[in-house]
Amino acid sequence: MALQPQSKAPAWLHGPLYLSIRLAIAGLTTLPLPPVLSSVSAAGRWYASRRFNRRRLARAEANLRVAFPDWPAERVRGVALDAYEHLFRLGVESCFGPRLVNDDSWVRHFRIDGLGAALAELVRPGPVILLTGHCGNWELLGASVAMLGIPMHAVYRPLDLPPLDEYVHRTRRRRGLVLVDKFGAVKDMPGIIESGAPLGIIADQNGGDRGIFVPFFNRLAASYKSIGLLAMRYNARVLCAMARRLDPRERRSADELGYSIEFVDDFGPADWSAQPDPLFYLTARYRRAIESMIRLAPSQYLWMHRTWRSRPPHERAGRPFPSALEAKLRALPWMTDTDIEAIKDHSARDTEELHRLGAKKLSM
Repeated sequence: MALQPQSKAPAWLHGPLYLSIRLAIAGLTTLPLPPVLSSVSAAGRWYASRRFNRRRLARAEANLRVAFPDWPAERVRGVALDAYEHLFRLGVESCFGPRLVNDDSWVRHFRIDGLGAALAELVRPGPVILLTGHCGNWELLGASVAMLGIPMHAVYRPLDLPPLDEYVHRTRRRRGLVLVDKFGAVKDMPGIIESGAPLGIIADQNGGDRGIFVPFFNRLAASYKSIGLLAMRYNARVLCAMARRLDPRERRSADELGYSIEFVDDFGPADWSAQPDPLFYLTARYRRAIESMIRLAPSQYLWMHRTWRSRPPHERAGRPFPSALEAKLRALPWMTDTDIEAIKDHSARDTEELHRLGAKKLSM
């Protein structure tokens, strides 16, 4: 069972640290948003290119080369730096969000595309799971749904500083967004699903060696089984969406957060029940949706994550690509022969690399 994170600071420091952080946030949010974002964007690119960060930046570039093998080195490097700029901007936006976004003002900061069908699923009686990845602003995605008056729960990792974690809970709860501790989520999620409240999950984490391996940019990626099993158990609709930061030319004004809420896929029991392996299909489909989100805004994805670190059993054991796995891939309606050959080729290279390293995981 996963353990909850422990604060590295002694308990007597929690209060002073919390007050210091709150004062810093209060001071920051008195400033105009545009120059703050401009400064923090520059800081993100500076941080990314420092020597102490070279391993993470190299990992981001390696991941980008997997996802976009045809890109030139200059573009790969630029998007890797953009990802750090995006990460730093997210930190500032999370500070400004509680002040800027409320029941009256949220329409200035969000645009919702393709809302009709998605809204019908969100308000229709029955279980709904809303999935996204570490692309765009996943926190604002949940807040936007809550601002529509739809009770929303979101699985998250609690902060290491307990008073700050409680502050985050309070501010998000005011928007109608209830945070669910990921370390107790296995116990809590069934009750939330049964209540009919939408449950939001960030679904692109590495699922570990025991995860289910499905295509992600034509390379096998470990994904958690729990999402698919939960959807299948409760016959839940699955919505896949992202909050994409708008280009300056798309914005109405410079002082808005400027996000577009975009729904990229919507499927349910009728889609997976007829499949030869429903769990594999369901997991592969939402991973495909997250890939589509990333392609919409590659610079807004956290490429520094170890997305492909865990490897499937046949690679770890040095065995050929399993025919049963190939059959599962061919059963996916969107897969082409070219896609499958690319996956098999990458799997062969990963097997060779694992054998060379003598390890169960790739360093990246």
